[in-house]
Amino acid sequence: MDEAQLIQRAGRGEPAALRALYHAHADRVWAVVRRLAADDALAEDWSQEAWIRVFRSLPGFRGEAKLSTWIHRIAINVAVDGQRRRAREIPAEPFDEEAGEAAGPDPEIELALALERAVDRLPHGMRQVLVLHDVEGYTHEEIGKALGVAAGTSRSQLFKARARLRESLTRQNRRNPCPI
Repeated sequence: MDEAQLIQRAGRGEPAALRALYHAHADRVWAVVRRLAADDALAEDWSQEAWIRVFRSLPGFRGEAKLSTWIHRIAINVAVDGQRRRAREIPAEPFDEEAGEAAGPDPEIELALALERAVDRLPHGMRQVLVLHDVEGYTHEEIGKALGVAAGTSRSQLFKARARLRESLTRQNRRNPCPI
């Protein structure tokens, strides 16, 4: 079955088509939501919410964008909305470069974990822009539109996020120098 048929069948609510659609795109949805959530439990909630929105909105999918792009955009919107809700409910935690413990002995794994921890500790605005720009490839104009900020604010947040990551990873490296 081609993508157009899959979309039609899933839009009618056919379980096999809905499963096929989910399995084809679930990993990418999880990845972007997890990066923005910086928390597995939140990422699970937001991924589930994204899929509910996808399945409810599928009958109205017009095909103006690729299906994968459309699903990806819904996932980002759910995560950004979730972050906004959390920001109203929970006071922001201060940035803490010292948090976390040293990873295992494999230097590549240690670096990957240090980077993930450093990204997770970024203030949510900086983390959003960093993930959307450097990981997902969005332009500053697209990020500004999605987050409701100016493109210049996006650029500034990205600059600050990268500086904090460099600082955090430099400190991590001084505490646990790479053996190779």
